[in-house]
Amino acid sequence: MIDSFRKYGRRAVVVLLCELLVLLPALGAPPPAAKQPAGPAVPAPVEPLPLQAYLVKSYLTLFKISPELHFTDAQYKAEEARLTKNQASCVHKFKEKVDAYNKRISADRRKLHGRKLVTRSERHALRCKIQDLRFERGEDRLLADHGVPIAYQNMKAKLELIQNWPTDYKQIQQELADGAYRNRRWGDVKDIGFRVIAKGQSKDIRLGEETIQQLKQEGMLPPEVKNKAIVSYVRRVAMRVASHSDLHVPLHLYVVNSNVINAFSFPGGFVFVNLGLLRAVDNESELAGVIGHEIGHIVARHGHKLMERATLASIFEQAGEVAAMVMTGGIASLGEYYALQYGFEGLGMMLNLKLLGVSREYELQADQLGIQYAWNAGYDPTGFIRFFDKMATREGYVNGVAWFYDHPPFYQRMVDAMREIDFLPKKSQYIVQTSAFLQMKKELKPVVAMGKKKAKNRPSLIPHAKGCMAPRKLHYKPGDNIDNLCGTASAPGLAKK
Repeated sequence: MIDSFRKYGRRAVVVLLCELLVLLPALGAPPPAAKQPAGPAVPAPVEPLPLQAYLVKSYLTLFKISPELHFTDAQYKAEEARLTKNQASCVHKFKEKVDAYNKRISADRRKLHGRKLVTRSERHALRCKIQDLRFERGEDRLLADHGVPIAYQNMKAKLELIQNWPTDYKQIQQELADGAYRNRRWGDVKDIGFRVIAKGQSKDIRLGEETIQQLKQEGMLPPEVKNKAIVSYVRRVAMRVASHSDLHVPLHLYVVNSNVINAFSFPGGFVFVNLGLLRAVDNESELAGVIGHEIGHIVARHGHKLMERATLASIFEQAGEVAAMVMTGGIASLGEYYALQYGFEGLGMMLNLKLLGVSREYELQADQLGIQYAWNAGYDPTGFIRFFDKMATREGYVNGVAWFYDHPPFYQRMVDAMREIDFLPKKSQYIVQTSAFLQMKKELKPVVAMGKKKAKNRPSLIPHAKGCMAPRKLHYKPGDNIDNLCGTASAPGLAKK
């Protein structure tokens, strides 16, 4: 029996392992040990990435992996000092370029008004040159004043997340365990639709109507998109979110032809979604998160409260000052960039920023409500974080300045958003992407192309020389790493996300 087992034992081990394990004690001498198959090669220890290499990863990735990362306090301080130094250096670099452009523009203007230019072609060439210089100066000024600080603020927030999120996460788990999370502001999410976030929503309808009418009369709102398929789709998403929110007034949604990556709202249930935003979002949950945020502004009556602080008349007066400065070439702020890029739409953008871009507290409140409303409507609530991260990392430090203008610190905003998501009851399925969204994206391409064509003939806040080549963007392309853009990269592997 033993000889027979030795002959066939190995095959039996594979086929009748359980039976043999029972019989082995009765067999006497054990069979020869089977040769074990070679196991997988043990990988060599992986060298940890430098701390700065993690700063190009997404917020959602860092929320997941930060508990496994271990850096010393000295390393955190050194990295923060590096970012601060690089930001200052980069801002200084682009401010010097702005000063150089100012000198060149002034010199060329003197030539233009001199008597040495005798031919029409010489004068036209000089006008085109000044126009190009002015555009390039606007790009550098945008980077110095807004783009570069936004990019480094984003990386500092990720550094803070790596360092502090593990402790914050433990606190969240404790609040979940002892039920303290239910006592947070607007924690009664099961009663969404029956809550009153701020009394008097219906009183804002007339204010919103009057504001929009005046903006249209002044030419400060972009034209509405006429494509019925796009508008119908966005309205369906918005109505789904609104019907699962605390909105107690009718929702009026408009899709407007502006390349600015943003959405904005006015008191009384009026939401505007820019084409630039539709181009930027990658799935329906991201769009729902942004729309939920704007509905949150309306529900909490933020627009009404801000207009109480600054009357509508004063807002228009400020807008007039912006227009005057642009026309005389004297403005040196975000308004000039938008005026150069979008003509009268730029002036409208400045109005929007003054209306709803001035309160960090209100932005945090709208984040929380928007996440709740998207979740209640069945959407993946992390869509809002994904969009925010994409804007801050891939698009936003130039193209999405409006999205971040005077907004809360990134770390506080992201951690508050993630905390709210963790506190929400989990669902078995969430909506992330839909075929309707993909169809909207197809419809969007010809509309955007047509919009660019029409934009050439739109009125502008500053005179443009006709027959000139379109100004070229020299410095920034979406996806550029800010350290590479500024010439401050100091570690390998940081050029791309």
